[in-house]
Amino acid sequence: MELFKDYLLYNWAMILVLLAFIIMLIITVFLDKRTIMRMYILIASVFILSIVVFVEFYLGDINEYNEVRVVLTAIRYSSTPIIIALILLTLVKKSRWFVLIPAFILTIINIISIFTGIVFSVNAFGDLKRGPLGYLPYIGVGVYSVALVITLVRQANKQPTEIIPIIFLAFSFSTGLVFPFIIGKDYSKLFTTSLAIALFVYYVFLILQLTKKDALTGLLNRQAYYSFISANAKDITAIISIDMNGLKAINDTQGHQAGDDAISSVAVSLQRATKYRQTAYRIGGDEFVIICYKTKKEDLDVLLTRINNNLSSTTYSCSIGYCFDNSDDKNIDDMIKISDDMMYQDKANYYEKNGLKRRN
Repeated sequence: MELFKDYLLYNWAMILVLLAFIIMLIITVFLDKRTIMRMYILIASVFILSIVVFVEFYLGDINEYNEVRVVLTAIRYSSTPIIIALILLTLVKKSRWFVLIPAFILTIINIISIFTGIVFSVNAFGDLKRGPLGYLPYIGVGVYSVALVITLVRQANKQPTEIIPIIFLAFSFSTGLVFPFIIGKDYSKLFTTSLAIALFVYYVFLILQLTKKDALTGLLNRQAYYSFISANAKDITAIISIDMNGLKAINDTQGHQAGDDAISSVAVSLQRATKYRQTAYRIGGDEFVIICYKTKKEDLDVLLTRINNNLSSTTYSCSIGYCFDNSDDKNIDDMIKISDDMMYQDKANYYEKNGLKRRN
C-alpha cells in the first residue's frame, strides 16, 4: 500500500494528464478511428512505462532484486524508442509499421544486454553501469525524435501556428535526452510525465488545427483561406490559382476514389513545393490556392517552377494562374481576379491544345 502511495505521489500529474487525454479522445469527432486507437496505445504505453520506471528506481533505492531491475531497465530503454516510433506512426501521414523495425532491433540488443552487459549492467552495489553500447538507447531515441520533427515540419503548412507546437514537441523530447546527463538519473523518474504532457499539448493543438484543415488533403481549408486573406491583406504579395484538369473524367471513368487519389496527389505536389511564407489551401473540389506573403517576385518564379516540376512527376495536370503585387495600395480582390482569369485562360488553352471537350 505504501508503494502504491509513493507511485501516485510521483506520477499523479501524469495520471491526470492521461485521463484528460482519454476524455478528449472520447469526445473527439475529427480524427479517424485508426488514429484514435493508436492514441490509446500511446497512452497505455506511457502509463505502463511509468510503472516500470517507478519499480526500477524503487529497487535501485533499496538495492534488492538486481536481477529484476536489470530486466526493468531493458524494458525502459526499449520502451522509449518504441513510444517515439508509435508517435511517428500516429502523427505522420502515410507512415507504415516498418518505422518500428529500428526500435525492435534496439529492443533485441537491450534483451541481449540482460545477459551480456553490452548496453548496461548493475554491479553488486546496485549501481547502473554503461556497457560498450551504453549510449545506444539515447542515440536511438535521438534519431527517432529528429525523424519525427523533420517529417512533421515537412507535412505542416509552413505557418508559425503549426511550426511552434512542433518546436515544443522537439524541446520536450530533447529534455529527455539531455537532462539525465545534467540533472542526473532522477530526471528519468519525471520523463514519463514530461512525455505525457508533451503528447497531450500537441494533441490539443492537432484538434485545433483540424478545424482549419481539409480532411482529404491535409491542406488548409476554405475557411482558413478567407480568414488569412482578411487578416493579412497588407502582407500578401502573390496569389496562385490552381485547378485540376480532367477531374470529372477521372470520376466518371475510374470512380470517385480515383478522383480523391488524384486530388491528394496534386495536394502533395503543392505542399512539397511551398516553402517559408508560402501556404497552400484547398478551397473547393479540385481548386487550390497558394498564398505568398512578404515574398519577392523571384520567390514566386521559383515556386511556380517547383509546382510545375512536382506536377510533371505525376499523371495529373493543372491549370495555373497567378498575380504578384507588392505595392502598399494593393487590392486583394483584384489580385484574386487576375490570378483566376489567368488560370481560366490556361485551362482553355489546355483543352484546346489537347483537343478535349471541357468537362469541368
